[in-house]
Amino acid sequence: MQNLGRPFPEQKTTPTATARWLTFVALSTLGVVLFNAPFAVAFQPDGQVNDVVQQPANNGLSLNDMLRAGGAVGYLIVLLSLVMVALIADHVMNIRRSMLIPPGVAEEVHRCLAEGKIDEAKILCQEHSGFLSRVLHAGLDEVGGNYNAIEKAMEDAAVEQSARLFRRIEYLSVIATIAPMLGLMGTVWGMIQAFLEFEQKANPQVSELAPGIYRALITTLLGLGVAVPSLSAFAIFRNRIDELAAEASLLAEHVFADYRRAMQARRKNRERPVTE
Repeated sequence: MQNLGRPFPEQKTTPTATARWLTFVALSTLGVVLFNAPFAVAFQPDGQVNDVVQQPANNGLSLNDMLRAGGAVGYLIVLLSLVMVALIADHVMNIRRSMLIPPGVAEEVHRCLAEGKIDEAKILCQEHSGFLSRVLHAGLDEVGGNYNAIEKAMEDAAVEQSARLFRRIEYLSVIATIAPMLGLMGTVWGMIQAFLEFEQKANPQVSELAPGIYRALITTLLGLGVAVPSLSAFAIFRNRIDELAAEASLLAEHVFADYRRAMQARRKNRERPVTE
């Protein structure tokens, strides 16, 4: 083991990070609402869409045009995108090596085990919370018994902590599933509105159907624009958790390696026959 006696950095706690991303969501939502309030559109009570979107210019649709054309469903997808960004920011701050594997904790716990200071090692783990600290604390609770119990306790703690992390990033997968479904719902509704022209007119022109059709497809585009980065971030964080969880579990075994060898040596000494 290296870097014994290394000072411990101050760690950020999960409640603080959670408060940060909740604040980010609130401020971002407020900003979007205020910015787009003059252009906000929704479905009218009679089922018709506000006809506030102008014909697209030769250079295509602007972002404001797309948001206004998306209607109520489009703004709901934008809200999901804000939540997605907040979740990604929260995971970037918390799912990293310095948070899950606090620097110096493994070395200090190894030293305390070598000196027989089990209570001091437990206090260190409690003061520097993280994936590794909780795994080590579970093993320290079983010190004094069979090493198999220590190993089993650390394995159970590692599985539990991994499950907690996976549940946190699962929301990104949920957003990646819901966003395109909302986009498809908006598209289907828009297509229904567009084809109502056939009921009102015997032979409507293509130019009369085109605005309603392209407006309907915008919600699908918005939904995919949220789903793709959300699903990508979910895959990245999932792989990151797998990597760091395996690294923390292996490091915990190394911390207890000398303790395991000492227990095995004591057991062999007890089993050795006494000679006169």
